[in-house]
Amino acid sequence: MKSSKVYFTNLRTSPGSNLLNKMERLVKKAGLLSLNLDKKFIAIKIHFGEPGNLAYLRPNYAARMANILRREGARPFLTDSNTLYSGGRSNAVDHIQSAMENGYNPISAQCPVIIADGLKGTDYREIPLNGKYCKAPKVGVAIADSDMIISMNHFKGHEQTGFGGALKNIGMGSASVGGKLELHSSSKPVIEIDNCRSCNICVIHCAHDAVHLNADRKAEIDYDKCVGCGQCVALCQYDSAILADYDTSEVLNCKIAEYTKAILDGKPHFHISFIMNVSPECDCWGHNDAAIVPDIGIAASFDPVALDHACARLVMEAPALPGSRLVESCAGEISAHDDKFHLVHPNTNWKSGLEYAEEIGVGIQKYELIEI
Repeated sequence: MKSSKVYFTNLRTSPGSNLLNKMERLVKKAGLLSLNLDKKFIAIKIHFGEPGNLAYLRPNYAARMANILRREGARPFLTDSNTLYSGGRSNAVDHIQSAMENGYNPISAQCPVIIADGLKGTDYREIPLNGKYCKAPKVGVAIADSDMIISMNHFKGHEQTGFGGALKNIGMGSASVGGKLELHSSSKPVIEIDNCRSCNICVIHCAHDAVHLNADRKAEIDYDKCVGCGQCVALCQYDSAILADYDTSEVLNCKIAEYTKAILDGKPHFHISFIMNVSPECDCWGHNDAAIVPDIGIAASFDPVALDHACARLVMEAPALPGSRLVESCAGEISAHDDKFHLVHPNTNWKSGLEYAEEIGVGIQKYELIEI
């Protein structure tokens, strides 16, 4: 059976070889420079980290990647899309401020930051897919318009998908606010009346005239007109417009696979995952719990499915760290064969996403791990 190549380096260093140098050797060995990079607009898809979270990737790695690309004549930019939930990254102004606070600015990251889906999460392009779950994924314009995508992924746990790696960073992270609503929920938004402040912003900005203020001056949704775009959820600052329910982990992972396919199809792409600070939950939280396993290394591949599978296996084989949530959640001894992400988040199933991604042609799970 055919396998994809995944290149890996551990985190051991020497006076003449720091981690940035090791990362550069890794991506070159993995074939990054075989791509035609000259004059290409390259989206470096990265998670800037919610303010207060300290497990996100250091901007030094992004700076080195940007410099590698610029030396080849490329025009790289750092990018992410706005969040569906309210927080420090739900609009471009706050998002860029959060990125700068975390070191992603033209000085330290040596690269411009562009929020892919614009000021309020409404700048997106629908990419026809006709998938089982998503007919036309809503992708941030800056990512959809890019010539090439390079994902730099912090590999860690995730409370809904099991873990977050390349597929999650691309499929979820590139989706516009409305796209994230489609990923998370099969139902349309609802209004929590008690939270509504009658500010009228959801009414003004509904593109489908589906929201109005009722006799009590509270927001109300006309579901005959609502298309479930999620704009009201994105704009509401008072947690009044919300999602009523969420899809299962299996369905969410399959939707992410479809979004990833729509984003990557017909476009050169390359992926790097950093298996370090493997926190039990996503960098979207304003905090990060202690890592569940020791730092492992950096991996790179042209195949995001093989890369995610390889990273998951490396975490499975690593020892559990004493005092971590992983150890606290288990009564017995944890072996190298135990699914550490499932132990931390029992209601998740990360395997479903990789299986479906392979089924629809995003990549293959079988890999050859090449250590350098």
